[in-house]
Amino acid sequence: MSTFDINLHETLYSLSNALDLVGITHIRHGKRVAFIAAECGKYLHWPGQCMDDLFEAAILHDIGVAKTVVHSRLSQFEWEEESEHCKIGASLLQSSPLLEKIAPMVRHHHTHWSELKDMALPMETKQIANCIYLADRVDMLSLSSQIDNPNLLLFKDEIREKIQGKQGDFFCEELVEAFLSISRSEAFWFSLENEHVDGYSNTWLSETSVQKIDFQDLRSIMLIFSYVVDAKSPFTKAHSDGVARLAKFIGSLWNLPQERCEMLELAGLLHDIGKLRLPDALLEKPGKLTLEERAQIKRHSFDTYNILKNIKGMEKISEWAAQHHERMDGSGYPYHLDQSTLSLEARIVAVADVFQALAQKRPYRDPLSPDEIMKILKEQVDDEKLDREVVHSVDCQLQACWEVAISAQQARVE
Repeated sequence: MSTFDINLHETLYSLSNALDLVGITHIRHGKRVAFIAAECGKYLHWPGQCMDDLFEAAILHDIGVAKTVVHSRLSQFEWEEESEHCKIGASLLQSSPLLEKIAPMVRHHHTHWSELKDMALPMETKQIANCIYLADRVDMLSLSSQIDNPNLLLFKDEIREKIQGKQGDFFCEELVEAFLSISRSEAFWFSLENEHVDGYSNTWLSETSVQKIDFQDLRSIMLIFSYVVDAKSPFTKAHSDGVARLAKFIGSLWNLPQERCEMLELAGLLHDIGKLRLPDALLEKPGKLTLEERAQIKRHSFDTYNILKNIKGMEKISEWAAQHHERMDGSGYPYHLDQSTLSLEARIVAVADVFQALAQKRPYRDPLSPDEIMKILKEQVDDEKLDREVVHSVDCQLQACWEVAISAQQARVE
């Protein structure tokens, strides 16, 4: 099994950019929540490891939200079933050995303090969860206030009063006092602007270093984000995992080194992460897309690259993931690369993506059989869209490829 030299915080920060895309208009929400929560923690002199856990949990707190329709409810101060995305997020984080520690913090980031304080959890976990809850509500109140007027200072007293009114009920008394102290100054509210939040987060990133992470642990993190992407529509359930498994399998047919095959799997898991920006209805539309809708779709692979490009040690993976819609004749998107510049790995991911999508049910058709899939792949080879040799290797192991492509979906059902 391979190991990768990765900065974990850098990876989580970059991937958290994908979560921001779900809200479309709430870009950097996770970063602002992390800033507000960290300022409260610093005021209370929380120790270093506690602050680290707080920041990680804060930037990932909405990882249970994939659908734009769910995200639209987050701006309400409270709503029915508000804990559902907390449960989903905690379950996802629990599946990764590197992130399971923050799972209970995310699970309870909408639990009222009046209930949370008596739960059988470590006090630090309860405080971090409630701190994120407070910071989350402050940011959503701020965003709601700015709909008609962008000058947040005009609303700061109203927001402070709203939070203070929930002291002892929604929020821990100590945390409310900390927030009221740090939010007195205009500087606090100015710091919620995007460029200041980015600078604050970069300071956190600069305090961490590269570490060796084995493939399975790294895969467990990427698998979480693939779940979030695929959860946007019932028709894409386990698509990313299926592409990942198939790309790795095709790589093995080409006798690529193990590390290269594992990198292909990671690229497959992440290839559609940019789709989190797309409205749910667009992915589930049964009819033909309009020109405007096609333009929206064509952005997702570019967003995939922008999300992944800053993770050092994953440069090749980010390229292969972002190029899954490039075509041999240069007619693909978003870069219009052709066979003279496309790597073998990018060509493999492209074939795996088409194959797996055809093997799944879509709103406009039923899943296709292996022979039907191969017919389409060969047509795309003849049209100079897909690589001839890669498709030939799939054809030689057609049944095995089909079983690999649908194995992820079968595992989810089981």
